[in-house]
Amino acid sequence: MKVLAIIPARGGSKGIPKKNIVDLNGKPLIHYTIEAAKESKLIDEIFLSSDDKEIIEVAKQLDLYTSYVRPDKFSGDTATGADVVIDALDWLAKSRGYVPDAVLLLQPTSPLRVSADIDGAIRQFEKDKKNTLVSVHEMIEHPYECVCDIESDKWHYLAEQEKTATRRQDYKQSFYYINGAIYIVNVDFFKNEKVFIKSKDTSFYVMSHERGIDIDEYSDLKKAEFSMRALNIEN
Repeated sequence: MKVLAIIPARGGSKGIPKKNIVDLNGKPLIHYTIEAAKESKLIDEIFLSSDDKEIIEVAKQLDLYTSYVRPDKFSGDTATGADVVIDALDWLAKSRGYVPDAVLLLQPTSPLRVSADIDGAIRQFEKDKKNTLVSVHEMIEHPYECVCDIESDKWHYLAEQEKTATRRQDYKQSFYYINGAIYIVNVDFFKNEKVFIKSKDTSFYVMSHERGIDIDEYSDLKKAEFSMRALNIEN
């Protein structure tokens, strides 16, 4: 199976300016995703999708070269992940005649995801034989302890509590959060459906909460630095 890893990294960002190359522990954020992809034993090709010259230059310094520049129409806030992937696939097919069997989407905002997670997810994708796979981690805030609509008298728990469960370890259900670290999709399926998740077509790769951290705000960078030290992640 030929697996194409696409690293989407546009220049614009509202929460953190130039987020994809912001400093994290002395290195640009995108460094960690590029290195994890390069260390994978199961990725066939790594492709950077960016509209930003500075990001492209940082990638070149890490030996990830590309002549592709993402079109402006797929670089704004309204562009979808599907748009980005389809354009990358079309460009590779036209410019190089390269057509993969599966696409692995690796967002730079998940810096603690390591090559072992990537290869583990690819192996599970092959084993499960479903059209898509997404990474998840177990939720810290349990839905039995979360409430909705607190502004009204119709507030309710996010999930119905079990009367016999008084401690978290007594809960019969486990709840997981889609953390955005890994998406894998069959190319033929994706071209038709243009989705990364679809009910019975999707399987889930479970990873630790720490490695599934997503960088959205400056406080997330501090959390990531702490987790990197705890997990002894240096790259």
